[in-house]
Amino acid sequence: MKKLKLLILIFILALCIPLAYFVLKTIRGLEQEEVATLSYFAETLFDEMEQMLAVLVQQEESRAIDEYNFLISPAGLQRDADAMRPSPLSQPSDKNFILGYFQNNPDGSFQTPLVEDGKGTSPGRSNLVADLKEANSIFNRKRATETDRIPPRPAEMVAPKKDRPKAGLADKYLDRSRSQRSREYLGQKEKRVEQITVNQAANIARQEPAPMSAGAPSAVESKDRQGYRIAPEQQLTGKIMASKMSRSFSAADEEAESAAMPAPASVDDRMASYQVEVAPLQAVFLNDGQIFIFRRILIKNQIYRQGFVLQVNAFLNYLTQTYFLSQPMARFAVLRLGVVDQGRETGALETGSVSANPEFFLNRSFPSPFSFLQATLTCPEIPRSAGRNTLMIMLSILAVIVLLGLFAIYQSTRTIVDLSERRSQFVSSVTHELKTPLTNIRMYIEMLEQGIADTAEREQEYYKILDSEGARLSRLINNVLELAKLEKKQRHIDLQTGTFEDVIDAVQAVMGEKLKQEGFSLSTDLSEIDTFRYDREVMIQVLINLIENSLKFGKSAARREIRIRVQRDGDFAKILVSDTGPGIPRKDLKKVFDDFYRVENSLTRTTRGTGIGLALVKKFVRLMQGTVTAANNDGPGCTIAIRLPV
Repeated sequence: MKKLKLLILIFILALCIPLAYFVLKTIRGLEQEEVATLSYFAETLFDEMEQMLAVLVQQEESRAIDEYNFLISPAGLQRDADAMRPSPLSQPSDKNFILGYFQNNPDGSFQTPLVEDGKGTSPGRSNLVADLKEANSIFNRKRATETDRIPPRPAEMVAPKKDRPKAGLADKYLDRSRSQRSREYLGQKEKRVEQITVNQAANIARQEPAPMSAGAPSAVESKDRQGYRIAPEQQLTGKIMASKMSRSFSAADEEAESAAMPAPASVDDRMASYQVEVAPLQAVFLNDGQIFIFRRILIKNQIYRQGFVLQVNAFLNYLTQTYFLSQPMARFAVLRLGVVDQGRETGALETGSVSANPEFFLNRSFPSPFSFLQATLTCPEIPRSAGRNTLMIMLSILAVIVLLGLFAIYQSTRTIVDLSERRSQFVSSVTHELKTPLTNIRMYIEMLEQGIADTAEREQEYYKILDSEGARLSRLINNVLELAKLEKKQRHIDLQTGTFEDVIDAVQAVMGEKLKQEGFSLSTDLSEIDTFRYDREVMIQVLINLIENSLKFGKSAARREIRIRVQRDGDFAKILVSDTGPGIPRKDLKKVFDDFYRVENSLTRTTRGTGIGLALVKKFVRLMQGTVTAANNDGPGCTIAIRLPV
């Protein structure tokens, strides 16, 4: 058995090591799949935000350059006032995160499409216009000379090989390097050249009225007909326009044209156009709560800045409400949107299922002009995939099957080993059991030959002993032969209907003398059943085996009684054989019917036996389609119950 246990242990290790490696690799693969799945949907969330920002940028870049005035010039050649129409920006923005639109002129002055030229601010917009003017003033203070340059497109930087991120799940199927490079900007990447009409140029040059001074205009500034202040460096004179349009002006015309590009009077003038440079959108922090997102318009070396004021808190709330909180992901993930100005975080908004130790995080820095916006999505516990549950179920089933298989192998092998050991003990026991009656027979024969039995009575006693030992030897040999026939399935039965009295009579005839010698009494009760089917010879041998077993182990009992009862139990006849012996240990009640099994205690060590008596009883009863069980009595002894179909 020790060798068997060692072999089973080696087999378990040989099976479990590769299985554990397979399970570990599978679980790691599932973890990578779960991370990749969550990363994909997180990237999709960020992509949706980025797409919204891209649409916003494209919408702002597609605006006509004169939309930042209350009235804009229509397409075509009409110049009269009746043909002018309100700008799309003349109404407050429907987006709650956009405070409003305004234009910063080259001299720092302010104009907004919310105020009509020559008219005062409406009462409902006075606060809004005042906020925009304040934003323009802050921007003028922050504006520096280098911001007036349109920077060239930065060269694409390739990360060193050691600094590149490891390939993810998507990188096995898609080359995302081009899409990553394309997301360096939202909207246009470089400045573009656009053709505008003179009317549009005139609208761009409209500026806020300057306060009237007591004296005449100074040498550094002049006024147009409408009273707007124009610095000398911003004046687009008629001579410049004439140079552009290849025509001459009179002195009166020059004086009229010197005031911020009035509209040309002729058809040729109306057909003239300008080339302007429009730079990509960029962002400048006005304060921690407001950002000016604008574009630069270059006309004749004069720079105008057109854009809108972004309100940071409302912008972050809009992004989280629209793209995150309405998603199922918000139940188990955390989204943090931060606003960074030159490495300093000026504001942040965090929503979702907050956790201190997330298992997953993903960062996204958005392209220009929203490069100030950084998004981080974290997850305290990565959602488990359905494949993990399937794997765990299959592994559990496999583990149970393997353990049950190993247990069955162990039990079967142990049974075979135990049976082999019992067979060896059986051979030894049979040898002893055969030797004992033969020795007794030989001894009494020698005593008779030598005339030791000097009386007839003693001779008759010796003859009875010889007959008993001969019968004992015959029964032992018969049991061995019957066992061999049963194992080879060569034993047949002859079922006949009877009252069982003839079986009891035959048993008493065979065992009567032995019972008398050992001091046992045998009682029977057959009144509860009339007839049933059984094999007479088999039942005689079964009862003899049971009685011999009671005689063998009940010699030391205070009461030596054996009782046989036959009862009706539904469709079965129950034969009960009870004694008053020591009984059977509880743990051995089911094992005593196994082949060659003997109970290990002090009584069995002093009482010889072959271990096939009860095994033969079980095999014979099964051959007659019955069952046999053993149970200890409430008092001394035990009862063997045989149930046969009627």
